[in-house]
Amino acid sequence: MQTQTLERMESDVRTYSRSFPVVFTKAHNARLTDEEGREYIDFLAGAGTLNYGHNNPHLKQALLDYIDSDGIVHGLDFWTAAKRDYLETLEEVILKPRGLEYKVHLPGPTGTNAVEAAIRLARVAKGRHNIVSFTNGFHGVTMGALATTGNRKFREATGGVPTQAASFMPFDGYLGSSTDTLDYFEKLLGDKSGGLDVPAAVIVETVQGEGGINVAGLEWLKRLESICHAHDILLIIDDIQAGCGRTGKFFSFEHAGITPDIVTNSKSLSGYGLPFAHVLMRPELDKWKPGQYNGTFRGFNLAFATAAAAMRKYWSDDTFERDVQRKARVVEERFGKIAAWLNEQGIEASERGRGLMRGIDVGSGDIADKITHQAFENGLIIETSGQDGEVVKCLCPLTIPDEDLVEGLDILEASTKQAFS
Repeated sequence: MQTQTLERMESDVRTYSRSFPVVFTKAHNARLTDEEGREYIDFLAGAGTLNYGHNNPHLKQALLDYIDSDGIVHGLDFWTAAKRDYLETLEEVILKPRGLEYKVHLPGPTGTNAVEAAIRLARVAKGRHNIVSFTNGFHGVTMGALATTGNRKFREATGGVPTQAASFMPFDGYLGSSTDTLDYFEKLLGDKSGGLDVPAAVIVETVQGEGGINVAGLEWLKRLESICHAHDILLIIDDIQAGCGRTGKFFSFEHAGITPDIVTNSKSLSGYGLPFAHVLMRPELDKWKPGQYNGTFRGFNLAFATAAAAMRKYWSDDTFERDVQRKARVVEERFGKIAAWLNEQGIEASERGRGLMRGIDVGSGDIADKITHQAFENGLIIETSGQDGEVVKCLCPLTIPDEDLVEGLDILEASTKQAFS
């Protein structure tokens, strides 16, 4: 396997190729193949970008048909037939059935672009600068989004430039299960000497992915929404990793029955791994002047085609949603079993998550690395998350066949026992 050119020329900033040091050549659904012909089960799925699997045949055909028709590939923010089809499908398949009415902003193609646009829009709409984020939150690494990202590893990589205009509050469970962390937030909002500038918006993940699969309770989310309403603060749900079905519903906030003012989506939004993002906003919040927030690659017509196909294929009824929830119960049970075995060995561990966004907290990045490295040797690609990489995280494709799901879980269980035998 030839990696010399890759190691010599690619920046040291690379990460995944260090954990999985092989050259991949092809992929289908939940399996990757390297150039030596070895197959791996994929529990990473592009860090949640491939919810519908690698090279999904339905989406591939939509893409091939669009390319074959000489459809517009790049068109700035021109109106195109592909854009119209995407917006109509989004409205009819996703928004209307959920009683949602949003306008759509197409920023640059990544999640951090969507977050940048969302927080800037909130500031424009409310005339305030401060954004409240939460401990262990991850919202991107461009400067505005980075200001709302908690992990010091990312914040230290600015060359000393300070991040600004964000305040951190404790996420649900951060102070222990017996403390409602929103008491602190609400106390500060009501105290003119508390030191908290009234924010334009609160940005939150309902399940923190990079932060370690920390799950916000449904009642906590409902209370957060009510606090925002009471203080004229916009609620932004960052659904970049937790959205597009990952938690068992298209939007992760559906479980709590709340209606955010602004929603950010990216990652699996295109359905095919194509870079694509949007910001959904209540219509009255659309305060942008023409061209005030733009980008050369705002709106990607190839992604419009695959995203519309994905929505029609998987979200026209609740069949797919119920199947994701069924698979989630399988992962939950098996992760619980692995955690119980680790506890028997004297390693404190616990399972957590929502839907097919699940993790095993083993308390130590070194322990988690031992497990994931052994799993890779055994043919499973799975990563870690959390402030010290202490959580073994499952982000398998939602379309994963049952036999691949079970085999992957078998590998993970066996690898855990091998790592500590």
